Amino acid sequence: MAKKFAELRAKMAPEAQARVEAKAQELLAEMPLNELRQARGLSQKVLAEVLHVQQPSIAKMEKRTDMYISTLRSHIEAMGGQLDVIARFPDGSVKISNFSDIESDLLQQA
Repeated sequence: MAKKFAELRAKMAPEAQARVEAKAQELLAEMPLNELRQARGLSQKVLAEVLHVQQPSIAKMEKRTDMYISTLRSHIEAMGGQLDVIARFPDGSVKISNFSDIESDLLQQA
């Protein structure tokens, strides 16, 4: 009979459990858009409906390596998240604020 993962993990040494948890957090901290969407439990079809686009548009967007920040922001927000642009330097990180009001800027220009 198959054992539950929780039972197997409980039998691991505390150091091994800590290593596994650290690796899991590392993997969750960085992933492609398609994996992020799947981890959030969303299909391309559902995300397309939220964004008012066709499903093939979602598939194409998830394969892109270059896109507008506004496109990425709408994709992330449709998944229930918030996009922050952060520049990392050896002496610290800085959140770039230019993009925080991108939607209101676009509406004012229209």
